[in-house]
Amino acid sequence: MIRVLIADDEPLITAGIRAVLESAGDIEVVACAGDGRAAVLAARRLHVDVALLDIAMPVLDGLAAAAELGETRVVMLTAFGDEENVRLALQRNVSGFILKSCDPAELMRAVRAAHAGHAYLSPEVTRHVLGMVSSDAGERGRDAERRLGALTPRELDVLRQVAEGLSNAEVGRRVHMSEATVKTYVSRILTKLGCANRVQAALLLRDAAS
Repeated sequence: MIRVLIADDEPLITAGIRAVLESAGDIEVVACAGDGRAAVLAARRLHVDVALLDIAMPVLDGLAAAAELGETRVVMLTAFGDEENVRLALQRNVSGFILKSCDPAELMRAVRAAHAGHAYLSPEVTRHVLGMVSSDAGERGRDAERRLGALTPRELDVLRQVAEGLSNAEVGRRVHMSEATVKTYVSRILTKLGCANRVQAALLLRDAAS
């Protein structure tokens, strides 16, 4: 069972997310919190696998809470208008971003992907983040191209699969590698790109293509 914590200061949203996740069969909601500080304390006490954190919360916001959660996988819950905060969250070790309005299937996919150590990028979130500031799009694209130039063709191929949100096993099947080899490639790619996680690397690829 995947042990999940939900942190959101809106009780109705928390209740809805909980109902969806508890219908999954392989996910157990072990705690809910209304602010970031309570979320951090509960996650540590209950050995949570995945924390779903709202970006905007009282006492301690989702960005600050994510920074304190250590090995716990974090999926940020966001709404339209939070694009700048999503960009800031990319500096943290987060596993994914989903809209609060996403459908139940996507919510479950995000939790399972995070638990498996993979990134999950909601297409809507990605599109809005990358389109938020058009004035620096050219500079971002040039920087992304420069950094991606450090990758070998094989590493770039692996990164393209990662950017689609595929697991290491799924990437391996596509590029004919073992799962362990893909994991090694991903680690090397992140080091070369100077990215803290798969989400950052995926968005870097999208910047270069935009």
